[in-house]
Amino acid sequence: MNEVIRKHRDLIMISMDIIFIVFSYLLAYFIRNDFGALYHIETFGPVMNWLPTVIILNLISSRIFKVNKILWQYMSVDEVISLTISIILPNLFWFFMLFVLKLYSYPKTVPVIATMLLIMAELGVRLLYRLIKRKNIQSKRRYKAIIIGAGRAGSIVLRDLTLTDRYDCRVIGFIDDDQKKKGQKISGVEVLGTTDDLAEIVRVTKADIAYLAIKNITQVERKKIIDKCKAINLKTKIITFDSIDGDQLTPKIRDVSIDDLLGRGEINLDNDKIKSYVSGKTVMVTGGGGSIGSEICRQILRYEPKQLVIVDIYENNMYDLQQEINIKKKHNEINNDIEIICLIGSVREKARINEIIKKYKPFMLFHAAAHKHVPLVEDSPAEAIKNNVFGTYNVVKCCIENKVDTFVLISTDKAVNTTNVMGATKRMCELIVQGFRNNGITKLCAVRFGNVLGSNGSVIPLFKKQIESGGPVTVTDPNIIRYFMTIPEAAQLVIQAGTYAHEGEIFVLDMGEPVKILDLAENLIRLSGFIPNEDIKIEFTGLRPGEKMYEELILDKEKHVKTANDLIYISEPLDIDEKTIEEKLAELKQLLDKNRNEIKNGILNIIK
Repeated sequence: MNEVIRKHRDLIMISMDIIFIVFSYLLAYFIRNDFGALYHIETFGPVMNWLPTVIILNLISSRIFKVNKILWQYMSVDEVISLTISIILPNLFWFFMLFVLKLYSYPKTVPVIATMLLIMAELGVRLLYRLIKRKNIQSKRRYKAIIIGAGRAGSIVLRDLTLTDRYDCRVIGFIDDDQKKKGQKISGVEVLGTTDDLAEIVRVTKADIAYLAIKNITQVERKKIIDKCKAINLKTKIITFDSIDGDQLTPKIRDVSIDDLLGRGEINLDNDKIKSYVSGKTVMVTGGGGSIGSEICRQILRYEPKQLVIVDIYENNMYDLQQEINIKKKHNEINNDIEIICLIGSVREKARINEIIKKYKPFMLFHAAAHKHVPLVEDSPAEAIKNNVFGTYNVVKCCIENKVDTFVLISTDKAVNTTNVMGATKRMCELIVQGFRNNGITKLCAVRFGNVLGSNGSVIPLFKKQIESGGPVTVTDPNIIRYFMTIPEAAQLVIQAGTYAHEGEIFVLDMGEPVKILDLAENLIRLSGFIPNEDIKIEFTGLRPGEKMYEELILDKEKHVKTANDLIYISEPLDIDEKTIEEKLAELKQLLDKNRNEIKNGILNIIK
């Protein structure tokens, strides 16, 4: 049946319009004549004779305004206005034509009354359909939802949740911190109270899920609301409005991420300084397809470099980034004049890196290429040394040889008092930066920070997958802690630190307070609508090879030098020279043929 209706929709709509037009004009005539009491053939005849003309005028107007293309289920105020105008214009035209054609026997009030009746009929049948459709959809849904935010964004989300088949929930109320809105209704749905009343509202209504739909909200404000949802184990979704078409907002629904829970607010950057440093220049990023490298690329593009040279040995991620940038260019989100160059190359091959740098002559180079996964690196220490240590050495030497202005190394908190191979290789990279700091050509620096949420190898994606599959969620130790930062936060601060580079500084990012991994797991479980250790079990698996109970940034704010940015500090420099570095590298090279334990013990001794 539905297929037949879809196939012949245009014919059905035209037939319905003709019926409504005839009905409206006949009823208008009888209303005008006191429902037949004043009926007279001399007036009824002209009305019937000219009815085909009226029908044609209305159908032409309907086609011009494309009102029959409107999906009734999604009919908005704008479309109601369009439909109303499409009815008024042809009938108003016919009203004036009565005088032009001198049809004195035609009752002049008939087109006026018929217009009102026709508007009521056309809108009424659509409204009735929408109400029936909505009731039918709602009756089949299992879960109760509340929308936090009773503004324009909330009303758009209500419409999306209510009128589409993608969601298995029905909206039972709004929550808004504006006390004046309490008790008011949006499309028949009541504002039940404020976020302070959330726990009681959920208890009474038995709501299963909350949709946070506030367009202009700070990260700190979002965190406060999410914390309230988390405290009552209320499953929470975030609504974003990234796509804007004219004045129409398109909602996108995502899960709450740990990024939302950090709630540190916006990072203050010296954008003018960054832009003057980057704009119109060539910037190169190694490991540009990775989680950190790709975000550095995205952030750099905001400052409109002349060229962005992206280098990675793994072409798939780099290809995805290239396509993402091309789409943004197409939508004018990125300056089309910026040349994007994506090249396959390994930092292990000095000749390849030298070829790229020599050809494109980057002003600034961000070195993000590295093996970073701690347990995997423990099993393949020689490969990590080749890639991380000698790869960094190759890039540094090529930068100096080709007169690159600034080199920025992406380091890690695992380089401090390290007990694992990954941290040891990164510490050796920091030593290379400090050993070559007095080269007189390239300004070298390293930026050290902790774990990045959502990066490749991050624990968060693993937790989400485990929750989706019903658990258990695996945590190595109940007391293990880590410093966390979001990918955009880290990338922005890395770029800012690059503008401060001078002579081999190790910049340390203020990561805030450390976070217990167990707390992260519990928060994600609660925000998914479950109770930890009741609905979703948490299991402790023990520390993995090379893991520490806690990481250190060595950020003593009293001893470290503060930069112009409150979140970036400079670690105390080491007294080490090129000759010492070359000697350490020679020792490392001899270790590569040893067994795993000998390599691990050897590199830990070399970096001391």
